[in-house]
Amino acid sequence: MTQETAEHIAATLKDARTEKGWTQGQLAAALGTSQSAVARMEQGKQNLSLKMIQRLETIFDRSIVKVGKPQMTHLRIEGGRTLSGAVDVNSSKNAGVALLCASLINRGTTVLRRLARIEEVNRIVEVLTSIGVECTWLNDTDLQLRRPAVLDLGAMDVDAARRTRSVIMLLGPLLDESAEYRLPYAGGCDLGTRTVEPHMQALRQFGLSVEATAGFYAVQAPPPDTHDRSFVLTERGDTVTENAIMAAAHRRGTTVIRNASPNYMVQDLCFYLEMLGVKIDGVGTTTLKITGQPLIDVDIEYFPSEDPIEAMSLITAGIVTNSEVTIRRVPIEFMEIELATLEQMGQQLEISGEYVARNGRTRLVDVTTKPSELRAPEDKIHPMPFPGLNIDNLPFFAVIAANAHGQTMIHDWVYENRAIYLTELNRLGAQVQLLDPHRIYVNGPTKWRAAEVGCPPALRPAACLLLAMLAARGVSELRNIYVIERGYEDLAERLNTIGAKVEYFQD
Repeated sequence: MTQETAEHIAATLKDARTEKGWTQGQLAAALGTSQSAVARMEQGKQNLSLKMIQRLETIFDRSIVKVGKPQMTHLRIEGGRTLSGAVDVNSSKNAGVALLCASLINRGTTVLRRLARIEEVNRIVEVLTSIGVECTWLNDTDLQLRRPAVLDLGAMDVDAARRTRSVIMLLGPLLDESAEYRLPYAGGCDLGTRTVEPHMQALRQFGLSVEATAGFYAVQAPPPDTHDRSFVLTERGDTVTENAIMAAAHRRGTTVIRNASPNYMVQDLCFYLEMLGVKIDGVGTTTLKITGQPLIDVDIEYFPSEDPIEAMSLITAGIVTNSEVTIRRVPIEFMEIELATLEQMGQQLEISGEYVARNGRTRLVDVTTKPSELRAPEDKIHPMPFPGLNIDNLPFFAVIAANAHGQTMIHDWVYENRAIYLTELNRLGAQVQLLDPHRIYVNGPTKWRAAEVGCPPALRPAACLLLAMLAARGVSELRNIYVIERGYEDLAERLNTIGAKVEYFQD
C-alpha cells in the first residue's frame, strides 16, 4: 500500500466515522479491535488487510479505498486438490447471536469466550453499541458486554439492524425495557417469506403489543404482572423459542412453553440463563418450565458450544474431495442423523470417543472422513426439527449426493427458494433437477468442472458452491461472498490449513 493510498484511506475512514456519528471506541467495538488501532487507521499508520477494508466498507456502506461503488470481495479457488490434516469446529453462530441478545437481561458483566467472529455477530454488536451497551473485545475471540441502567433505544443503528434477521430476537430481552419503542424490520438471507408472526404469537402471551408500521415495528411493553403462564408454540422454531425463553427469563412467575425447539442454540441459551440464576426445567426437550428472575445482576463468563452446521460444512469438504480429514470438536448430539445418513450412503467415518465442550454440557467427538465410494440413499433426504437432520445441514447433502452413484431426492420443505439456489451447482458440472420450489433430484457421480459463479443470496447454498469448487479441477471464482462472511469465520483460511488453495481478491 502506497503512502498516498494510506492517507486516502485514513481521511475517508475518519469522514465516514464522523458522518455516522460514532466515536473511535464505537468503531473499534464494531470491528472487534482496539480504539488505539482505529486511531492508527485514521493516522494512516495501520496496515489494513483486504478483509478489514471489506468490513469497513460494509459498516459504512461506502468505498474506503477509492471513490465509486464499494468493492465486492470474491474467492478464487484452485480445485481438485486432496485435503489432509485436522481442523477445529468454531463456536456456534446461532448460539452466539442469541447470547448477545440475552446479555441485555443481565445488569452485570457478561464475557462471551471464543465467540464466532462473523458478520452476523458484528451487526448485532453494532446494534448493541448504538443503544449504549459497552462492547469490548478483550482479544480476538472474547467479547465483554455491559449494559447501561437505561438503554437508548431511540439511537438504535437502523442500517445495522436491517442487515440482520436476528434483530427480531431483541423483542424478548427488551420485553418491558421501555413503554414504547421502534424496532426496524429484520433482514438477512433471501429464503422466501419467513414470517415473524410466530414470534408475535409467542410474545403476546406476555402482553407485548407489536404493530407493523412503515419500515418498523411499533412496540408497546406489557403491564407488569406476576402471572404464571403456559402456552404452545404453533411453530417449533429455534429463534421463536429463544425469544419466548428470554421474555420468560426476566418476567415474574413461571412460564411453561410447549412445542419448544430443543436445538443446539436453544440449549446454549438455556445453559447461559441457568448460570445467571434462572431456573429452567426440561432443557433438551420440547417442554420448558422457566421460573423468571426480574432483576439479574451477575458477572459471568460463558463459552458458546461448537457449531454443528460448520461441522457439517467441514465434513463435506473432506467427502467431496475424497480426502482423509479430521474435523475436531463436533457436537455429536446434533449430528447423529447426518452421520448415520452418510454411513448409509457408504461414507466411511472414524468417530472418536466423547469429551465435553468448554460450556461443561455439550458432548463433542472428532470425526475423520475416509475416501469412499458413495451411493444414493434409497429414501429421500429431508430435514426435521431436532433431533432430526438439521434444516441448515440439508443443502450440504446436495453436494455430497452429486458425488454418489444414482439419483437422490432432497426435500427442503422449510424454505420456498433454497432448493432453487442449489441448481447453481449445475454450473460446476452437477446434474441437479428442480422438481418444484422445495424438491430436487441430484444425479451422480459428478465430474466437477471449474467455473465462475456469483454467490446466491442464501448462506448455505453459497457455502455449497465453495465446497463443490474444492472438488472441481482448475480455477473457479466465487463472486461477492458477503453472504458467506455473515455465517462463517475465516472459512477460506481454515480450508487452506487442510490443503485447499483459496484466496480473496477484489476487482
